[in-house]
Amino acid sequence: MSLRRSRLRAASVLAVCLTALAPATAGAADDPPSDRALQRQLDAFVHRTGGPPGVIAVLRTEKGTRVVRAGVADVGADRPPGTDDHMRIASTAKAFSGAVALTLVDHRALRLDDTLGQRLPQLPDAWQSVTLRQLLSHTSGLPDYSRSDGFLDELRADPRHHFDSRRLLDYIADEPLLFKPGTQYRYSNSDNIAVALMAEAATHRPYEDLLREFVYAPLRLRSTSLPQGYRMPKPYLHGYDVSQGAAPEDVSEVIGMSGVWASGGIVSTPADMTRFVRGYAGGRLYGGPAGPVVAQQRQWVEGASEPAGPGRNSAGLAIFRYETRCGVVLGHTGNTLGYTQLIAATPDGRRSLTFSVTAQITQSADADGLRKMRALQENFVCALLRGKN
Repeated sequence: MSLRRSRLRAASVLAVCLTALAPATAGAADDPPSDRALQRQLDAFVHRTGGPPGVIAVLRTEKGTRVVRAGVADVGADRPPGTDDHMRIASTAKAFSGAVALTLVDHRALRLDDTLGQRLPQLPDAWQSVTLRQLLSHTSGLPDYSRSDGFLDELRADPRHHFDSRRLLDYIADEPLLFKPGTQYRYSNSDNIAVALMAEAATHRPYEDLLREFVYAPLRLRSTSLPQGYRMPKPYLHGYDVSQGAAPEDVSEVIGMSGVWASGGIVSTPADMTRFVRGYAGGRLYGGPAGPVVAQQRQWVEGASEPAGPGRNSAGLAIFRYETRCGVVLGHTGNTLGYTQLIAATPDGRRSLTFSVTAQITQSADADGLRKMRALQENFVCALLRGKN
């Protein structure tokens, strides 16, 4: 297949999969699975027809780290997935923009009730009453720029097109809000673009600098970045398109990241994401689990992450609550071309799970695979919460 054709096919797949959601399906209550059982389940998931080439799960508890992996990081090299392999983290990047915004709230540089009109008066008049709180909880009513015809036309024409990341909302500037802010939940990639722009307006500093100061440095994330282009740093988990029923196609570097930016453009590693979710879910960056910012963050509304995480989902401020048969974890999910992600931790941040898949698994393209993945993720959560380690 030619590179041009590969890019076009990949862009079409991405356009279809940007907004996939999945219903929850919980398993029966039982004892936590053993490491051997988890390994068997992960192997079966990878080797199913249309399964991803690789999966790596990192479980961290007070007693140490366990890594369960199946398949390969690179089909051509036959190398197992590693904790220091780079990967696209997709919409789990929204937790990073949440971390920046909530840190600024804790520092009193922003308020959750600050509006777009106050911080970004250049945006359409119809959006002016939307608050930072509503953006972080996906109750803003902002249309999703990634569904707009103009954005999708440019993406299909050139998947590596360099978008102006700070002008992505221009694609929907002539559209009204979808509903009165605060009255409904609707996941939108526009929300976290606006969050990053509000953070920049409050500090007069680039979002990338804010990430380095408020997230990467305090959590010691040494292999995490927000690129604009399509290249992946080595070594990396290769992402694959397995949607056509043929041999997996490597799509790791097909699409540039400038078109998703603060909504999904970050590159990281399983090791860094483990450090991130432990600090983020525990509120370490903005006052700790007993602080007022965390209390505001954990005011839950009905809503699922994208794709839905394990168990019953509800939405907070740039974080989701996953109620499983074995207990509750907080975190975020995401998927993009070639990758599907789950990061989760206990509310105190002491136990965590990072679950990374080298294919995009969505309700629209592989509903059975998504159901199996969520059941598998719940088993890993049970091992995390009820296991001996």
